[in-house]
Amino acid sequence: MFRAGHTMLSLIVRRLLAGVFVLWGAATLIFLIVRVAPGDPATVLLGPDAEPDQIAAMRVRLGLDRPILLQYWDYLGQSLRLDFGDSYRLATSAIDAVLSRLPATIDLTLTSAVISVFAGLLLGSAAGIRAGSGQDRIVTTLTIVLQSFPTFWIGIMLILVFALGLRLLPTSGAQSLSSLVLPAVTLSFPFTAIVARVARSGIAEAMAEPYVQTALSKGLTPREVLTGHVLRNALIPVTTVVGLQIGALLGGAVVVENVFAWPGLGTLIVESVGNRDYAVVQAATLTIAAIIVLLNLAADLLYAQLDPRIRGAAS
Repeated sequence: MFRAGHTMLSLIVRRLLAGVFVLWGAATLIFLIVRVAPGDPATVLLGPDAEPDQIAAMRVRLGLDRPILLQYWDYLGQSLRLDFGDSYRLATSAIDAVLSRLPATIDLTLTSAVISVFAGLLLGSAAGIRAGSGQDRIVTTLTIVLQSFPTFWIGIMLILVFALGLRLLPTSGAQSLSSLVLPAVTLSFPFTAIVARVARSGIAEAMAEPYVQTALSKGLTPREVLTGHVLRNALIPVTTVVGLQIGALLGGAVVVENVFAWPGLGTLIVESVGNRDYAVVQAATLTIAAIIVLLNLAADLLYAQLDPRIRGAAS
């Protein structure tokens, strides 16, 4: 028991240290990117007709007149305190602007994840239970197709068909629950393919095990064997993939949100980049990075608890 607890604690510490390194790398990268991007935020804020002395004064106010290393050092210290400064465009603190948009992104991501897991398990089960059959080949081809098309193209096609053509759903915004359908489905396409392929592999492997063949020889139908015996083992890698891919969904949401004008972090980041609103870009990017790090840590810990081989080695 002590050894198992020590092993789990060691895993948590290693993952936390790796997460800190990832966050530092993300913070450094976004700091450099926004500094070398063309355009001057002081000029953007004051307009092209501003006088040079006004622009210089604004640069002093924004701290852009200081050496880059001093800006970087202050930026790291402020980031540790979650103080990213104020958004000169939104007239509020950068972290408040991010937190106000975060719930919309979480709603989109979680809804997409639910759709992806449900559809992926259905497709993976249909393929894995009859591995090598025509049904399996159809599902495998479909998953390749789902991952081949970029999400922005899928979103545009769904808008053309279901919003403009059939007039069943709104094209953009977040006026009602129906506004969530198209962006969530769009974001779920590549994730569905990943879940389906992982589930298919796990189920096909489990179906070849002796205990499954024994159950089939006793008269159980493939569906009964699948739900009663196979899925419990096949869901272990699926659970891990879900934990890891939800973080990837957050990244994909940046594109999807802008296609559908969904009021989340994705649209906020694009708007802030266009306006050279450094504080908001940095706060939003680091928030997404921190969420991904935490999700990866949770996925690692969940996998360690679900997989009996890891539990056995730990004990």
